[in-house]
Amino acid sequence: MLNAVLLLAEAVLYFGAMVTLFRFRRRIGLGVFVCAIGVMHFLETYLASVFYVALPFGMVSPGSAVLFSGKLVMLLLLYMKEDAATVRQPIYGLLLGNALMIGLVLLLILRLHAISPLPDGRMPDIGFVDEMGWLMVWGTSLLFVDAILIILLYEKLGAYLRHMPFARILACVACVLTFDQAGFFTALHFVAGAPIEVFFGGWFAKMAAALAYSGMLVAYLRWVEDHDITLPRGLSDIFDTLTYRERYEALVKHVGRDGLTGLLHRGSFDADGEAAVAAGIRTARPLSLLIVDVDHFKSINDRFGHAEGDKVLKSVAAVLIETVGSEKQVFRIGGEEFAILCPQPHALAKLLGEGIRNAVKTSTHTSRFNITVSAGVSTVSETTRCLADIFALADQRLYKAKSSGRDRVIGEPGSEAGAREATPKTA
Repeated sequence: MLNAVLLLAEAVLYFGAMVTLFRFRRRIGLGVFVCAIGVMHFLETYLASVFYVALPFGMVSPGSAVLFSGKLVMLLLLYMKEDAATVRQPIYGLLLGNALMIGLVLLLILRLHAISPLPDGRMPDIGFVDEMGWLMVWGTSLLFVDAILIILLYEKLGAYLRHMPFARILACVACVLTFDQAGFFTALHFVAGAPIEVFFGGWFAKMAAALAYSGMLVAYLRWVEDHDITLPRGLSDIFDTLTYRERYEALVKHVGRDGLTGLLHRGSFDADGEAAVAAGIRTARPLSLLIVDVDHFKSINDRFGHAEGDKVLKSVAAVLIETVGSEKQVFRIGGEEFAILCPQPHALAKLLGEGIRNAVKTSTHTSRFNITVSAGVSTVSETTRCLADIFALADQRLYKAKSSGRDRVIGEPGSEAGAREATPKTA
């Protein structure tokens, strides 16, 4: 009787500890819950192979009846409250992790050591390690099948027991634990010589565990999981501080950025441009503006789709940064329109525009679509003393570059003709 009470107490303790980690997954991370499952895996396999207690209906191991059954229920809970992609991670992780342990440690590394005895003369029992390792791989392989099977059963029974959660969960857990008991006992019988009493005792214990865990799971889902919790504020650990710092730095890094290209966006251009023009006038240093537009971009979207068009914009953005040499000077100000604030006189800015035009044409990223760009250039002067002035002038010259054949850079009035002669007209 004492053994039965202790097993029930162990099940309640295990369930309570695990669902507490699961409940606070939004605060401490789901990885804590998953790691706890993995750590307990070794203990449950060890106990299932060597640790048994007598009950009226046979021999029972807490590792199998309590820990393994509980873990299977925890994986079902993870699937129910998260999704299949999430529950797949611990299932695959346990399988591959134990296989890796056998392949790298038991079969290779341990065999190469010259083993020294302990101070009391004892030597490590490598045979026991081999036995435990293979049992862990076999048990994990069964778990892999069990976990998939219990999820499939849970979904299948949903058509009949959707409004009876206790019966639905109990049926899933009981069926899968019966299958698992048969599979694990077979290996245990051949490896450790376990008698048939172990099978029947383990099966009865697992059915009792299925009943207890199903009841606790339904109670948890109904009275705990489906109610919001208010997280305490104030006391925190170092990981909270690091997490908020990392999120803050990531936010600062991406604020003011275009979501597609990663370039600074139009709002940043307006603010930075005004400040740059004011600084240029105050210090008498040159400042030029280039507005670059992708030629025939609409036709790319129409012919190849918007996904390919997005790739083109990303590629052009990368070429602009590489050519300019500073991402702080490059902005995406419209659909396929970019702006570059250039702290150089007009002639050098126009030369930079030509470099950009040639770089886009020769880039391996844009050559598939024969991408070209047109650009207009303007510079702060006596007649253009604010961002709106130099933007309007650069935009006007960009329009002239477009209307005179595209694939050209226009920097001053009357330069259209020279550009037309220097660059063949493109469609």
